[in-house]
Amino acid sequence: MIFWLPADRAAAASAFREVWERADTERVEVACFGGRGRTGTALAAIAVIDGVPAHRAVDYVRANYREGAVETPWQLRYVARFTKGDRPGDS
Repeated sequence: MIFWLPADRAAAASAFREVWERADTERVEVACFGGRGRTGTALAAIAVIDGVPAHRAVDYVRANYREGAVETPWQLRYVARFTKGDRPGDS
């Protein structure tokens, strides 16, 4: 991890897509040590995959998961940029 973000953006996007797909038929868990920064960032990215606009994903996660989720400026920027190429069907 670099600045509490995945070092490999493509691998992270693939893992987030897998979680999103598996959640349709299985219970999945997304967690980090504190359950706020990295977990919130992952959940916001998954929300984007599910169709939440990237500019609204952090607010969505904070309203539906945990206030204060996605803690650092780097995590906020990561979610804001989690769009083209990261969602299924994007190119």
